[in-house]
Amino acid sequence: MQPLNDTLKHQGQRNQLVALLKEKGIKDARVLEAIRAIPRHLYIDLGFEDYAYKDQALPIDEDQTISQPYTVAFQTELLQVQQGHKVLEIGTGSGYQSSVLLYLGVRLYSIERQYKLFKQTQLLLPKLINRRAHLYFGDGYKGLPQIAPFDRILVTAGAPYVPQDLLSQLAVGGRMVIPIGEGSQVMTLYERVSEKEFHKTDYGEFQFVPMLKEKN
Repeated sequence: MQPLNDTLKHQGQRNQLVALLKEKGIKDARVLEAIRAIPRHLYIDLGFEDYAYKDQALPIDEDQTISQPYTVAFQTELLQVQQGHKVLEIGTGSGYQSSVLLYLGVRLYSIERQYKLFKQTQLLLPKLINRRAHLYFGDGYKGLPQIAPFDRILVTAGAPYVPQDLLSQLAVGGRMVIPIGEGSQVMTLYERVSEKEFHKTDYGEFQFVPMLKEKN
């Protein structure tokens, strides 16, 4: 990670990024405001700073990535979070998506499987955003049953199938956004309409790093 400096140049680049996301179809003003406010360059290594506000995924430690800004905006818009929502995020990663959700005023619970990323983000997030995240090192496939149910669940890695444990932790009336597939993924929305019924909608192909396999 790099020193905590956010210049007028960076802010101008974020304005340009927001304009691009609007052109690509992102409409939620609150999501766009979050993208404009959050200094993405501080969540990546200094060597990639020149690419921080390009609309592309970038490498971070442990062979993971910080998602493309359009993907972050698309998932967040699809999630339809409101102030005070209890949100479970699977895959903390760099903490950038976490910060977008925190900016929108949610109560965030986030799980990361890579211990190095978990420790880095645990140190970084409090310096970058003045809202508390509840961070956990553990198995995203299992979720956090002791804290469920959640109003929203966001999965930020490509899942080969839909983990039933996550569906069961979604509150009635809640929304889960998850990319499903191997190689490329289909962005999928699950809406829980009753204790036993879910409504599923597909939103096209995206590319994610794979969600790590379950622990034995």
